[in-house]
Amino acid sequence: MMSTRFNPCQKGLAASSRLLPLPVHASRRPTARIICEAAASPTPVTPKPDSTAAPTQAPVTTPVTHDTAAKKERQPVADDQLAGLKSLLKRSLESQRKFSIYSQEQVDEIFRRAAEAANAARIPLAKMAVEETRMGVIEDKVVKNHFASEFIYNKYKHTKTCGIIEEDEAGGIQKVAEPVGVIAGIVPTTNPTSTAIFKALLALKTRNALVLCPHPRAAKSTIAAAKIVRDAAVAAGAPTDIISWVETPSLPVSQALMQAPEVSLILATGGPAMVRAAYSSGHPSLGVGAGNTPALIDETADIKMAVSSIMLSKTFDNGVICASEQSVVVVGKVYDEVRAEFIRRGAYFLNEEEKAKVRAGVLIDGRLNPNIVGQSIPKLAELFGIKVPQGTRVLIGEVEALGDSEPLSQEKLCPILAMYKAPSYEHAVHIAHSLIMYGGAGHTSVLYTNPLNKAHIELFESTVKTVRILINTPASQGAIGDLYNFHLDPSLTLGCGTWGSTSVSSNVGPQHLINIKTVTSRRENMLWFRVPPKIYFKGGCLEVALRDLVGKQRAFIVTDKPLFDLGYADKVTNILDTINVHHQVFYHVTPDPTLACINAGLSEILEFKPDVIIAMGGGSPMDAAKIMWLMYECPETRFDGLAMRFMDIRKRVYEVPELGKKATMVCIPTTSGTGSEVTPFSVVTDERLGAKYPLADYALTPNMAIVDPQLVLNIPKKLTAWGGIDALTHALESYVSICATEYTRGLSREAIQLLFKYLPRAYSNGPNDYEAREKVHYAATIAGMAFANAFLGICHSMAHKLGAAFHVPHGLANAALISHVIRYNATDMPAKQAAFPQYQYPNAKHHYAELATMLNLGGATDDEKVIKLIEAIENLKKVCDIPATIKDVFNDPAKGEEYLQRLDALAEDAFDDQCTGANPRYPLIADLKQIYIDAYQAPILPIKSLEFYSKV
Repeated sequence: MMSTRFNPCQKGLAASSRLLPLPVHASRRPTARIICEAAASPTPVTPKPDSTAAPTQAPVTTPVTHDTAAKKERQPVADDQLAGLKSLLKRSLESQRKFSIYSQEQVDEIFRRAAEAANAARIPLAKMAVEETRMGVIEDKVVKNHFASEFIYNKYKHTKTCGIIEEDEAGGIQKVAEPVGVIAGIVPTTNPTSTAIFKALLALKTRNALVLCPHPRAAKSTIAAAKIVRDAAVAAGAPTDIISWVETPSLPVSQALMQAPEVSLILATGGPAMVRAAYSSGHPSLGVGAGNTPALIDETADIKMAVSSIMLSKTFDNGVICASEQSVVVVGKVYDEVRAEFIRRGAYFLNEEEKAKVRAGVLIDGRLNPNIVGQSIPKLAELFGIKVPQGTRVLIGEVEALGDSEPLSQEKLCPILAMYKAPSYEHAVHIAHSLIMYGGAGHTSVLYTNPLNKAHIELFESTVKTVRILINTPASQGAIGDLYNFHLDPSLTLGCGTWGSTSVSSNVGPQHLINIKTVTSRRENMLWFRVPPKIYFKGGCLEVALRDLVGKQRAFIVTDKPLFDLGYADKVTNILDTINVHHQVFYHVTPDPTLACINAGLSEILEFKPDVIIAMGGGSPMDAAKIMWLMYECPETRFDGLAMRFMDIRKRVYEVPELGKKATMVCIPTTSGTGSEVTPFSVVTDERLGAKYPLADYALTPNMAIVDPQLVLNIPKKLTAWGGIDALTHALESYVSICATEYTRGLSREAIQLLFKYLPRAYSNGPNDYEAREKVHYAATIAGMAFANAFLGICHSMAHKLGAAFHVPHGLANAALISHVIRYNATDMPAKQAAFPQYQYPNAKHHYAELATMLNLGGATDDEKVIKLIEAIENLKKVCDIPATIKDVFNDPAKGEEYLQRLDALAEDAFDDQCTGANPRYPLIADLKQIYIDAYQAPILPIKSLEFYSKV
């Protein structure tokens, strides 16, 4: 295979792939191991295929894989072994069943006693491991045994693993821990005692049974460690077989164990074949991928500390820890200094002849030579046939290539390092990333740099694909946690995430060995009630309210041409003059304000730079002014984002910041109906699409509302009627909304009573009945406060679309639909229910009946009362000369024919309207189409039944 050489003339790393192409094979994931400490397999494996070779060089036969080679030599499991394993698992199951009901106090005492026993035996177990396996260093294995007992106990001694482990009474959440069952633990020859201790303690802490299967070459020491933990646990009260082991381990036996139906989870440490067996067992498996840790030293690093840390890590237990450094990558500026420091600390740099011998001895048939794993420098020198100075601690080979052709670029599991020289830091990161992707994806990487060098740290952490990125830390000791950073969980099982073909991207702990049941009690969302901070009302309050703006400098007034011509704007500007507020009037708002209209006003606002915006008029000027205000304060706002539908206004995807930093918003209604002066809503028409969008966000709530009845005394009769029925619809829909509360229903009831009593007088008598005008004006604002917090329903959804498509005034569109919507909603058996926690069951019929009772309309049953309510609404419409059907509203056969042809589109658009979600009966699109049909064809009266039938 061609090797990859790193060209010094390459520069910059905007993305790691720009420097040099990775070796063809570097992006391949090597076969994953299950657990952190690698175990070298004594069985040679066919080399990795050379994907860069010419086609003629490719083998003509399929290479024999490790699995197939092993299967040819594998003896079947004897019947007595299977019987013994079955009996062992049966006892484990029974012990785990008993253990599963132990209390946290009992478990913690067993956990403590077992950890103490393991800790006390750390030295004899270490000596036994080295003697049996002939790998590693006794003193270092003592440290690992000590770590596996003391550090694991200290970290998790207070961790809850039994019963309720978390509880939030206010939130109605409990998390309950349950054991997973019987765990199969496969133990490697490299770490036969510390791994056994670690797995056994975690199993005890989580009320699981553990069945260990040692490596055949380390069975004696692994079983000794397991016995010590088991005996201490049993003495503390644990069931007899809670920790057990296979007495005569072999690969077939370990596979039989992993495939046993009694096993719930596998914690396996071993070579690639063992990993594949674990993953294919049919049981969940925990573990990690291969490690090929690079350590990068940049030009700002503390070189003495960096070299010392690498030497400390690489010599620990003769390098058998798979997190240990396998390569060092050094930026060229400090390469010579780093090299000299390595020599000073006891490293020996191989010459070309020696490198050739080491390369030949590191791999056998393309596979790591098991005879070098965990061996001392003298032993390695003897195996390689080289001579090194006495006292040499690490062998280093300076190399340029990376990949299958360079054995030193692979994981070596002994005190041998590869060392690369990089022309720049960016190039060094690229080399480190390539090494990781070649043989250690997901595992561990190390950067030595000045801790304040944030740019280098950020580039490294954003480029390399490892789940443990250690800064200025020895890898062997740093990766296992709690030594060089006590926030990193201590563990001898290091997950590698999906990069390393594993499911865990953290250090494995007790949390991975329990099932967590989440118990959720019904808890309803917080409710809210938001209105403008200041609402002025009563005849003549305009002057008093506007004087509250003393101190403001520039007021921008938004209104429409008719009001401007009638002198309404002068009523405001005259008062502003008395308090020295400069002003400018924009009077180009049209009915159903468009985006073009809003942009025109915004252009003037941006030039004028007001600190107060005053909207004066009906719903259109107020709606337009709200959006101008929003775009003035937050010019980055996207209209499509603001128009995006939401299920819960507090959880909407598109967020709008609080307004008011640049300007105060004041709304002065001159019609009685919209309620926009107190709501967070604005209805805007996109003239390009012919679509009307109801926009909603509490940021749009005005800062001040001025409700002065003197401003509405002379509104035309039609506007009085349409506005009054619009307000009535607001009150009716908000009363039965799924978001309605005690706070909003009181407002809805008051508005409904006022409108039924005073709207006929206001319509008939006009300016001659001040009381009626006043009460209707107040009712519109009161209904606005109700639906500002309870929202509306499908009557408004359908009216929005009807108005946009056929230019029907909004109040008139609501009037044509509201009775049909009431009939539709008044059922205790809706086909679909709206989903909102406070709305516990369908109850709209009863709520409508409550309104009928309040209005003294009569009726004995809820059905009769709702029919009486519909009759009262239709009679009120008749008094106000409002047509009974949409057909009558059009009074145009051609328009009616177009309407019937567009029903499908109208119904679908209404379904997607923002108001639909709060309707008490969640509608089908076909239902909305039927309502459109019913409202078009004939008056709803006389009505004998509330049954709704869809013929669509």
